[in-house]
Amino acid sequence: MILERPSSLASYAQELLSRGRIVFSREDAMQALGVSHGAFLDAAERLQRRRHLISPRRGFYVVVPPQFLNWGAPPPPWYIDDLMRHAGQPYYVALLKAAELHGASHQAVMEFQVVTDKQMPPTKAGRSVIAYYYRKDMDAVSAGIEERKTDTGRMHVSSPELTALDLIRYPRAGGGLDNIATVLNELGERLDAGRLADLAAAFERSVLQRLGYLLERVGRPNVAAGLHEQVSDTASWVELDPAEAADPDFAPEPVERNRRWHVIARRTPEVDE
Repeated sequence: MILERPSSLASYAQELLSRGRIVFSREDAMQALGVSHGAFLDAAERLQRRRHLISPRRGFYVVVPPQFLNWGAPPPPWYIDDLMRHAGQPYYVALLKAAELHGASHQAVMEFQVVTDKQMPPTKAGRSVIAYYYRKDMDAVSAGIEERKTDTGRMHVSSPELTALDLIRYPRAGGGLDNIATVLNELGERLDAGRLADLAAAFERSVLQRLGYLLERVGRPNVAAGLHEQVSDTASWVELDPAEAADPDFAPEPVERNRRWHVIARRTPEVDE
């Protein structure tokens, strides 16, 4: 049977939707339509103006299904794996978004947070913002990356243990000390002490100190025990919240100097129950 060539980019996009696909590359569309680069760009621009198409990265397009027209784009889980493969970058969905996927969803997550090995600017896609966080040695945390099914395929997501470590490594992405403590409290029952200890080798010692201290504060000393084995008794003292400690208008006298973790706390983290 000879397949008919789509008559327009709009019909090509609709054909993809009918087959359960929502992404395509510029080259794939040009080949399917038999059009020049300029003609394709003109057609793509028209569809983008009508909000039927978005281009979160040069040469990569996402079809907006009818049910998401008011949102301006389908949710990032529908295309994040294709987007990162198009970019040629390893990745995993991380931080607060990963915590939400693991059931720690106390507050709405404003960004779709991704860790990758290239520094990339945020991607605006409809009402969503994909924020990228940099980690050079992605292979070092591969044991903490899980695969999740999505409505259109799959995506890579950090395990509860990797999520907890990342929240300390990227504290601004975690929404501050109190929010991180709240998320750790909600993640607590999902954390495996052995897996956490295995992943700890890929993180700075200061991360282990802060995480261990917070886990004990939220009542998870057994989970923290494996981390303490990797923190020397002569470890340097670290501030629990370096940003607050560096603020001359804030930094009060410490309320605690925890000798077990060598952590200086200038205030007690507040966990939102």
